[in-house]
Amino acid sequence: MTLVERTILGIDPGLANTGWGIVAQRGPHLTCRAYGCVSTSKDAPLAQRLHKIHEQMAAVVARFEPSCAGIETVWFGANVQSAFATGQARGAALVACADRGLEVLEFSPSQIKLAVVGTGSAEKDQVQYMVRQLLALDDVPRPDHAADALAAAICYTTHEGFAQRTGAACVAYDSPNSGKDLR
Repeated sequence: MTLVERTILGIDPGLANTGWGIVAQRGPHLTCRAYGCVSTSKDAPLAQRLHKIHEQMAAVVARFEPSCAGIETVWFGANVQSAFATGQARGAALVACADRGLEVLEFSPSQIKLAVVGTGSAEKDQVQYMVRQLLALDDVPRPDHAADALAAAICYTTHEGFAQRTGAACVAYDSPNSGKDLR
């Protein structure tokens, strides 16, 4: 049996706050290496906000050198304008991943909750508690966007096989830097 060793980037996209988390996996053991949040000002022009998200996510990828990433999909609730803004932030983060040739799996909020808590209808505080427990952290990661990003990275470890077997929710990006086709 092959022992999986890798570094996973988790992303919780948002225009105001894009959470990120780095999880190291060695077999079934998961360790939090780092987490944080890219925050943008609502007063800044949209292009500058997206540029900041891209640049800071690219810096995270360059620093921690993850081999793959899990990102939350956009949830279309009652506020469609907010969903579009989240989608744009997601795109900026995805480009940072594509620049380094990362395999990216996309997960719905309910898939992430199911992977971390055991139910797709879990509350935010339940997800935060389980992220703390699963990664053996002293405290719940703050801000909550960082905890959600760590949850996306954890979800990657549990859903990866299913996504690859079924072709569901798996997006691989060609990277001009890698010289190889990931599809």
